[in-house]
Amino acid sequence: MKFLIRKRRPAPAIIIVALIDVLIVLVIFLLVTTTFKQQPALKLTLPDSSQALKSGANENPPFIVNIDAQGMFRVGSDGLPVTLDQLQGRLRDEASKNPQAKLAMRADKNAPWGKIVSVIDAASAAHMKILGAYTKDANKP
Repeated sequence: MKFLIRKRRPAPAIIIVALIDVLIVLVIFLLVTTTFKQQPALKLTLPDSSQALKSGANENPPFIVNIDAQGMFRVGSDGLPVTLDQLQGRLRDEASKNPQAKLAMRADKNAPWGKIVSVIDAASAAHMKILGAYTKDANKP
């Protein structure tokens, strides 16, 4: 009787270097596709509103006017400081370029009310039809 002698198979080897390469590619992919939270350059304390509209993607982004607690005007996303006369000129230019131009106002809740009214008047004089105001959701801290 002839017995078959089985040869022992070597244990499968795991190549760690290849796994590390795959892990690095996944980490790079995760970093590239992650969106980062943008911190605003101007700190404003927005008033609360329970009826605030949710912001969404607009094909026509609004012209943004910021009013800080001291009553200073800043325009655009970069927050360039302007006077009321310069603001009126910028609003007229924006309305002449785009008749459907929208104005969005971000005013600190401690901003002087007279400054807010002057922005509304400047928007009316420039014939901007839509005026929006940024608020924070009252339900969120």
